[in-house]
Amino acid sequence: MDTPVNAPVLSRRGFLIAAAGTGVAFSFLTACQTDDTSTAAAYEPTQWYAIDNMGIVTVNVIRAEMGQHVGTSLARILADELEAPWENVRIKHVDSDPKWGLMVTGGSWSVWQTYPLYSQAGAAGRAAMIEAGATALGVDPATCSAANGEIVSGDKKISYKEIVRRGGLTKTYTPEDLAKIAFKPATDRKLIGKPVTSLDVVAKTTGAAVYGIDAKVEGMVYGRPIIPPTRNGSKVNAIDDSAAKAVKGYLQSVALEDPSGTVPGWVMVVATSYPAAKKAAELVKVDWTAGPTTGVSEKDIQDHSIKLIAKADAGSVLATGNTDTAPAFRSAKSSIEATYTTATALHFQMEPVNALAFEKDGKWEIHTGNQWQSLVLPWLAKALAVPETDVVMRTYLLGGGFGRRLNGDYAVGAALASKALGKPVKMILTREDDSRFDSVRSPSVQKMRMAFDKDGGVTAMEQHVACGWPTEVMAPFFMPKGEKDIPFDPFAINGANHWYTVGAHKVRAISNDLASATFRPGWLRSVGPGFTNWALESFIDEAAHKLKMDPVAFRMKLLTAEGANAGTAPNSVGGALRQANVVKLAAEKAGWGGQLPEGTGLGLATSFGQERDMPTWVACVARVHVDRGTGNVKVEKLTLVADAGTIVDPDGALSQMQGASLWGLSLALHEGTEFEKGQVKATNLGAYTPLRLSDVPELDITFVDSTEAPVGLGEPATTVVGPAIGNAIFNAVGARLRHIPITSAAVKAAI
Repeated sequence: MDTPVNAPVLSRRGFLIAAAGTGVAFSFLTACQTDDTSTAAAYEPTQWYAIDNMGIVTVNVIRAEMGQHVGTSLARILADELEAPWENVRIKHVDSDPKWGLMVTGGSWSVWQTYPLYSQAGAAGRAAMIEAGATALGVDPATCSAANGEIVSGDKKISYKEIVRRGGLTKTYTPEDLAKIAFKPATDRKLIGKPVTSLDVVAKTTGAAVYGIDAKVEGMVYGRPIIPPTRNGSKVNAIDDSAAKAVKGYLQSVALEDPSGTVPGWVMVVATSYPAAKKAAELVKVDWTAGPTTGVSEKDIQDHSIKLIAKADAGSVLATGNTDTAPAFRSAKSSIEATYTTATALHFQMEPVNALAFEKDGKWEIHTGNQWQSLVLPWLAKALAVPETDVVMRTYLLGGGFGRRLNGDYAVGAALASKALGKPVKMILTREDDSRFDSVRSPSVQKMRMAFDKDGGVTAMEQHVACGWPTEVMAPFFMPKGEKDIPFDPFAINGANHWYTVGAHKVRAISNDLASATFRPGWLRSVGPGFTNWALESFIDEAAHKLKMDPVAFRMKLLTAEGANAGTAPNSVGGALRQANVVKLAAEKAGWGGQLPEGTGLGLATSFGQERDMPTWVACVARVHVDRGTGNVKVEKLTLVADAGTIVDPDGALSQMQGASLWGLSLALHEGTEFEKGQVKATNLGAYTPLRLSDVPELDITFVDSTEAPVGLGEPATTVVGPAIGNAIFNAVGARLRHIPITSAAVKAAI
């Protein structure tokens, strides 16, 4: 990660850094001092890493770091194949550049997408080191092996450091070359799946780590935007800053002209310090012509979804095989139908969005934490009226992302303000600004149907999902086509295309245009499965109870791995049978079927994670206690089992599962707001109430041992906790809840 220009000597974390102790710092510096110098150039077998003349391996990481230690996970993939000692490995979070290809961090894609690439790159470097080492040792390469940063042949050996110092390393690898290189067998792995120290933990714990909010350059000013009354369509008529002029440090207020349409109606209040900009913004009066959604409420959005679902030709039908369910429903012995809803949810990441922008030597630099540089660069170029090649996004750590920073719209405001003023502008949104400008998880409505034959067999199932589509609004090029070549947003429907064998299976994705007009729908951790799985797994339980079957047994009956549910290599080998296995294990570990106290129940839900292309099989059993008098729900324990294939970073995997499951709990019982007059109602923690420490339950998390392809772990657990809780509430007190967040009032009313 590049150091910010003119970074302050003493940051807001200066105290922590100093407190690390001069003795520790001195011993570290002493250990690094050496007379062992060399001018030999570093060797770069591929663009993904370099081995320098001290034997240090620096891995280039294009994924954003937001607390998940992604650099550690990815570096160990490469280092394991390279046979590099972990103590010699470093990571560098790189800036935007076309050579890196798609720069995006989301969807639980990082390890899954990077594993083959970095494995090939590491194996290529190992092959190059063996070839060069054999030459240096005067032996046949076939007699050589690599281990711990050395090439060994009999009693001879030479280190990577010495090989690089000898020079002459020019071998590079084409994609075709890389594809032919064999990986080491799983039994020979030394880093993957083993405990190691995270490479960024020292910087984070001492306060030396640099986040976007820390960026600083000489001569910059500070900006705070005034958010318009509607997300889209607002126009500035007049600005009255007369009261703001009394604020010391206040400079001016600028109405931003945005050709990209990213920040319409924004007014940037600029001052010599952020406190001054914040205070002045509260005094500036702006006259707007508001956009057409100024009166839209949450109910309006949800009612519109209901109307869209009722239109048979609305939306896109996914190609799930036989989608003609009509015959099965006409001949059904019985059927079941239910509607489920979810509320608007905010990201509420710890670090409010921010960006520092300025022009330098004819190039625009945007210093900010971001999850999808490849998406944001075209917006910046259009807004600034410059070629994309004239814009670079400098990389910083993220103080939480969770999908909010996939949409880097906030960077456009800073860039436009800098262009208007002709100087660097550091823009920071307050928590309230951030909430109002958030790309929220859309409220959703889902209609579920299932048909049964005379023996209780499932013959057809339908899931109709209406919500705002983030990909349609921000990245339509990412949208595939369903039946009749009608595009759909995969991130708003993933999870509904499940692995249950249900006969004819219809999944319909419907874009709520009123939602998309009112706000910019966003990708929030777990994205579509966060609501599709809420409906699916609640409905599966309802169907089981209708048939008077145990919910676990009913799921096992449907997870038969028939046809398309059998799975394919390399990512879904085993198919639905692996999902059945985690269901079985979670139920056993949680004591399914045992005696429970009055008002206490177990509920199970399962998921395949984010996408059928990279399924992460997860099951959760929630143990809850419900107070019949108040409707209060206490989650006592969550038991989760995950099969994510090869676990690259055990500690990181556990942290991801813990964080994801607790967010799932938070969304199920605590988080949520609503739209009122075109804006979100809750804008700070007084009204928006995520899970508190006192409500954290016992967590029991298990990973299935596997050498299958590694898949994603950032999000899957989020999707199973909500329906598991809902199902547990029903088993505890007979109250069926079909909306999240679940409130005590709703539980009491349903009892």
